[in-house]
Amino acid sequence: MLTHRITLLVAIGLVLGSASTALAQVDPYPRSLLQLGYDQTLSGTGPQSLYAYYYYNNPTFLRTNMALRMAVAPVYLYSELGFRQVLPRTDVGIGIRGGAFGENYYEINQGDYIKGQSFDGSGGGASLNLYHLLDPGYLIPLNVIVQGGGDYTAYSATHKTDDQFQLPEDGGSTFARAGLRFAGKEPMLYSDLAMEVSIWYEQQWRFNEGPYGFAGDRQVVPSTGLYWLYAGLNYAWTNSGNQFTFALTAGGSDNADRFSAYRLGGVLPLASEFPLTLPGYYYQEISAQGFVHLSASYVAPLSADHRWQLRLGAASAYVDYLPGFEQPNHWNTGVGPSLSFTSRSEVWRLILRYGYGFNAMRDGQEGAHSIGLLYQYNFERRKYRNETAKRTASGD
Repeated sequence: MLTHRITLLVAIGLVLGSASTALAQVDPYPRSLLQLGYDQTLSGTGPQSLYAYYYYNNPTFLRTNMALRMAVAPVYLYSELGFRQVLPRTDVGIGIRGGAFGENYYEINQGDYIKGQSFDGSGGGASLNLYHLLDPGYLIPLNVIVQGGGDYTAYSATHKTDDQFQLPEDGGSTFARAGLRFAGKEPMLYSDLAMEVSIWYEQQWRFNEGPYGFAGDRQVVPSTGLYWLYAGLNYAWTNSGNQFTFALTAGGSDNADRFSAYRLGGVLPLASEFPLTLPGYYYQEISAQGFVHLSASYVAPLSADHRWQLRLGAASAYVDYLPGFEQPNHWNTGVGPSLSFTSRSEVWRLILRYGYGFNAMRDGQEGAHSIGLLYQYNFERRKYRNETAKRTASGD
C-alpha cells in the first residue's frame, strides 16, 4: 500500500509539473531538468503534495524545425512534438499525455480532508496546439495561443473511499483554449529574470455528465467556461544577489463543478502553469468559482558568493467559493521563509521551506503550518560546465 501511495503521488506530481512547461512557442532551447518538490502539513491531515519528474526538450529533434519536449515520471508521460514555422510566424505542437493517477480528486471542505469522498482517476488524451507570433522583430514576443483536444478518464475507489459513495461514470472530455501571452516564463525553479502578462479563456465539455456521490447528491456538469488573467515578474540584481518576484492571477467561471473549479493551496511553484500557492494550506485546499490571487517574495543573499539565500514570501487570495465549500472569511493568506543553497557549479539547487496559513481552517479554528523541500538538477548546465572545462584544459 505504501508503494502504491508513493507512486500515486509521483504520478500526480508529473501531471501538475508538466502543466508548467507550456510556453508561448515551440521551445527553442535544449533543456534537461530533474524537478522534485514536497510539501508536508504540520496541522491536520491533508493530501500530501509531491511532484517528481524529468523535463526534457530537444529543439532539433530529427530535423532542425522539429522539437520534442517531455515530462516523464514512473507512471505518467506528457509530451509535445513541435513543428516550427508550419505557417507564417506560426508553430504547431501535437501533445500526447497519459498514465495512472493523473485525474485524482481530493474532497476538502473547511480544512477537512474527506477521504471517504475522494477517489483516483487515470487516463490520457491528446491536443493540437498553435502558437502564432504577432510582433516579429520585437525583443519581447506577443503570441496568440490556441489549443484544443480530448481526454478519457477512468475512476476507481481508494481503500478509504466510502462503500456507499458512487463514483462518477468513466468517460471522455474535450476542451478548447485561447490566450494572448506577452513574454513568458521558463520551466525553471525561480528564474532570475522572467516576465509575463497573459489573458485566457477555456471551454470544457464532459460526456460523463450526471449525478454521483451519496444518492446522487452532486453532479458532473456537461460544460464549463473558465477565464483568467495573469501578470508576473521575476527580477534579480546579479551584483548584489537580491531578487524580487510578484504575481497577480484573477479568474472566474461559468457553471463550474468540483472537477473544473479553481483549486488554491500549497506552496509548490511548479505544480501548475499558473500556481495558486498559499503557504501553510493543504494542496488544493480551497475550491473557488472565482478569485483574485496575489503573491510576492524577496530574496536576500546570506553569503558573499550568493550561494546561500533567504527568501521571504507571502500569498493572499480573495475567494468566491464554489457553492458548498464556503468558509467564514473570503480572504486566505499565508506567509513563510525559505532557505536556499545553490551548488558552486550552479548545476543543482536545494530549498527548504516553512509556511503558515493565517486563515486555513483546522478543527473549526484558523491557522496551520507546513514544511517543504524543493530540488532542481540542471543536466544541461552540467554539460556546459564540463565542455567549458575541457576547452580550458586544451587551451581552446
